[in-house]
Amino acid sequence: MSKFRLIILDRDGVINQDSDSFIKTPEEWVAIPGSLEAIARLCREDYRVVIITNQSGISRGLLSINTLNRIHQKMLEELAHFGGEISAIFFCPHGDKERCDCRKPAPGLFLKLSDRLNCDLRDVYAVGDSLRDIQAAHAAAANPVLVRTGKGEHTLETIRSENLEEEFGAIPVYPDLAAFVARLLQTPH
Repeated sequence: MSKFRLIILDRDGVINQDSDSFIKTPEEWVAIPGSLEAIARLCREDYRVVIITNQSGISRGLLSINTLNRIHQKMLEELAHFGGEISAIFFCPHGDKERCDCRKPAPGLFLKLSDRLNCDLRDVYAVGDSLRDIQAAHAAAANPVLVRTGKGEHTLETIRSENLEEEFGAIPVYPDLAAFVARLLQTPH
């Protein structure tokens, strides 16, 4: 297995502002303050940053793959201004009812990433804002991290109200991606 440092990020709610009506155009994609700088910090410390994201707006007919690519191009261009880059973007275009293995909370895209990079995910952090992100990372044996941005506060409430503390209560929680990266980079590896 390859040995390099890897971080997996969800997109909406972690890197950019989330929307209940989906991010459907490049204009609707707005970075969360500090997120792009945090990714650039990871890159300067020789981390490979990979995005794994559900994009059911495609199956709902709200955007095309071409539009998704334009949204990602905007993200990559804005990130480049800070000296950061994304090594890969894995996305699931399916909706809840399609029962695919790539839509989080299923671990399919995590396992595909592991296979493609020939790496073990046991020492890899996966940062998300939703219960689905945490469940997928957990199922793939990665280390889930929750941020309070996006759906993060709602996710914390769900963990409490659905008595999921035993399974997910010990997951580290940070105000945002920048706070997680600051903590990670001050910890010896």
